[in-house]
Amino acid sequence: MTPRPSHPPPSALRNLLSHEASGGLILIASAAAAMVAANSGAAGLYQSTLATKVLGLSVLHWINDALMTLFFVMVGLEIKRELLDGHLALWAHRILPGIAALGGMIAPALVYLAFNQPPAATARGWGIPAATDIAFSLAVLALVGSRAPVQLKVLLTALAIVDDLGAIVIIALFYGTDLSLPMLGAAAAVFAALITLNRLGVMRLAVYIPLGLLLWYCVLKSGVHATVAGVLFALTVPLKPSPGHPDDAHSPLHNLENAIQPWVAFLVMPVFGFANAGVSLGGIDLAYLLQPVTLGCMLGLFIGKQIGVFGSVWLAVKLGVARRPGGLTGMQLYGLSLLCGIGFTMSLFIGLLAFGETGSWKDQTKVGVLIGSLLSAIAGWTVLRFSGQPPRSQ
Repeated sequence: MTPRPSHPPPSALRNLLSHEASGGLILIASAAAAMVAANSGAAGLYQSTLATKVLGLSVLHWINDALMTLFFVMVGLEIKRELLDGHLALWAHRILPGIAALGGMIAPALVYLAFNQPPAATARGWGIPAATDIAFSLAVLALVGSRAPVQLKVLLTALAIVDDLGAIVIIALFYGTDLSLPMLGAAAAVFAALITLNRLGVMRLAVYIPLGLLLWYCVLKSGVHATVAGVLFALTVPLKPSPGHPDDAHSPLHNLENAIQPWVAFLVMPVFGFANAGVSLGGIDLAYLLQPVTLGCMLGLFIGKQIGVFGSVWLAVKLGVARRPGGLTGMQLYGLSLLCGIGFTMSLFIGLLAFGETGSWKDQTKVGVLIGSLLSAIAGWTVLRFSGQPPRSQ
């Protein structure tokens, strides 16, 4: 008889922290593959495949509206876990990541709007550089190796979780179209039913999942982006904190998170990256790079993020509102601020909501996000690689 483990299995988030490079590096590879496909003899096949209609919707539409809902379920589960039973469970631990995330959303948006001032139609893209890609940023941090202390990984994860929450609020409030009050009412009723199940102590996932699918359909038809349903559903999945252990092996949230995490990391995000990162480089010159949308996305991520995150952390510590995590230097915090400029997945997603799946603004968004994210990754890795303490010899 196999002996029972003395501790419950680790959560998907903790597994991700231990092996964060794998999913992020596959995401990087999928983006590179998309660029190759869009700039080779396969460009026609690449574009036509994404435009192919399946059950009335294009393949690209299915990826962005249906498949990405699973990604947002994962985001919602991680947000709930961290707020109730993780790094953000105490208010004292929420203050610094919360302030940093807020500054890291406001400053990039202002940089973008400096190049795309209202009433210009392109001002709608202000939310694009406000996001941070947690998988991509943790992958780059992992490449720093032992010079990146654990406290830095914890702070980056907490900051990115709060940032994701902010991005979800932005999507829900500012990127809906043609709202349908009857379907919004139906979505609210289904959401209320899910909350009621949670309050009644129902612990079987099989009861929640059909209602989650119904919630997705109602939100899809309501005019609010369908992926918001993934987050709302995740927030109703029960979590049972276990005294002495952050993860209860019998928690439905724990079980669902571990079940979908590999699919999200190794299928959903790479497929999204491949479908959305491909842009033809033909005709791209200095004038193209100086377009307002390109500049707003690129500088919003690379300049706005580092100013917003590092500046708000410095100010919060200076005013005594929050404490700097022990063992972290100013240069390490600056390196972390740079990594927050890796927007990729969420930035590209918000760009699709702002400008649609076709047109020159869409391609300018892709170029700006890719360049801004790449500059942030290289600069962040460089700062952390040469500012961290080398491993001690044994």
